[in-house]
Amino acid sequence: MAKGVTRDGVVAAALAVLDEHGIEAVTVRAVAARLGVQAPALYYHVRNKQDLLDEMGTEINRRVVRALTGRPAGASWHDDLISYAHALRTEYLAHRDGARTFSGTLITDAEVLKAQEPWLRRWTAAGVSVAHAADATDLVTAFVVGFVIEEQERAQSDPARYAPDERDRRIGAGAPLVAESGHARQDGESRFERQLGVVIAGIAARLGPAAAPPRLRDRA
Repeated sequence: MAKGVTRDGVVAAALAVLDEHGIEAVTVRAVAARLGVQAPALYYHVRNKQDLLDEMGTEINRRVVRALTGRPAGASWHDDLISYAHALRTEYLAHRDGARTFSGTLITDAEVLKAQEPWLRRWTAAGVSVAHAADATDLVTAFVVGFVIEEQERAQSDPARYAPDERDRRIGAGAPLVAESGHARQDGESRFERQLGVVIAGIAARLGPAAAPPRLRDRA
């Protein structure tokens, strides 16, 4: 191990390269250069770009876990998923190309994986099978990844490209509902909440009335 080079330092340097130049620029050589060392100095921690991405993704998931630590013991799977979705989106949005970079990476820290145990205990106690809990988490993760990829691609391009007034001009007269739908997509926060609600409601319907949180059962 090269003196002075730590895993945390490598990850921090890699995130800095990502934020400045995007995912294509993240390489072992670029991170080493940022740390002022040669690439072989990093090989104790990462052997290639995939290892580097895995360590970056693990750090993001570690932050998500910290954001969710201390949730009430009586929280429902519904509340768990909503909190998880918000924490994941926040961490992805904190970095350029965040969703594209961190999705699909291997979690290398066993403690991050073990942090799921209290959730699974709570969910199974409520009658949700482990398989359904895993499916629900995967569905919410996929939703957040897709939403943030689109969100970041738009944010990182020319703002005028997606301006609603310009879209209205292209559409012209005769399609007022199409025009209205474009304006409805402009508020990212409310759109995220609406669409997350649809995903959660779909999961609740799949799990059935017995596992539904009280406020969803009351609507049935």
